[in-house]
Amino acid sequence: MAGWLKALAYGAGGVAVAGLAALVALQERLVYVPVLPGLARAYPITPARLRLAYEDVWLRSADGVRLHSWFIRHSPTCRGPTILFFQENAGNIAHRLEFVRLMMQRLQCNVFMLSYRGYGESEGYPSQKGITYDAQVAALILENTFTSILDMAGIMLPFLRWFIGGSTSKGPKLLNCVVRSPWSTLDIVGEVKQPILFLSGLQDELVPPSHMKMLYDKAVEHNRNCRFVDFPSGMHMDTWMSGGDRYWRAIQLFLDQYAPEVQSRDASFKSEISEDGNCSAPFYLKQPKL
Repeated sequence: MAGWLKALAYGAGGVAVAGLAALVALQERLVYVPVLPGLARAYPITPARLRLAYEDVWLRSADGVRLHSWFIRHSPTCRGPTILFFQENAGNIAHRLEFVRLMMQRLQCNVFMLSYRGYGESEGYPSQKGITYDAQVAALILENTFTSILDMAGIMLPFLRWFIGGSTSKGPKLLNCVVRSPWSTLDIVGEVKQPILFLSGLQDELVPPSHMKMLYDKAVEHNRNCRFVDFPSGMHMDTWMSGGDRYWRAIQLFLDQYAPEVQSRDASFKSEISEDGNCSAPFYLKQPKL
């Protein structure tokens, strides 16, 4: 009997070690999803399909990775802000064109869509350090955002909450040290001095809405230029639709308050993009979704 118990213990230990090794080696593949199941990495469409005037723009990031972008201009005479759009996690920028078209119509803005490294036609491999290199911004719009990947690990895979957790976790956090992309937004948002607009769908089925409230509470401790708007019927991927006119009004009011400070820069936006990767944009629409 003792022999069987010992063999079982060794077997369980081996499985645990193998699982930990897989987590360490393959975690980026678990976190980042540049290709949707059953689809190719290539763009299924371009802005031209939606009759949007655009230019292909190639940037080189601070660490030398070549990145692809689309600069979509509302009209030759548009004097509205240019929004730097970072997409959700899964898929590529082409999958967000319907949303971008509506955003341009409602906000009378230009849009600069930056493809993450390792996504679409951009080179390299996605990582927290690399993606952080790829943008410099003057204001933030956060929609249905998590407090950290560490916290999301316990939500997506409940057994991990005993071993991985963010700053609010009460567990031992024994495996935090092996996570290369913690995306600890809660620990960083309090340091952001730029204006922040928080858009929260209260029916979010993936990221608990409480995460957005915690981010706002942390930010507002040190930043008076924060706004929080919730949408009772908003789910993780459809808040921009279910929120209706109120969703777009919230963004427009945010732009109206802060756009005048940067509109003079917007006219020369294209000239601020160079091959060495220098890119500056007045607003940053970030939807970091799993």
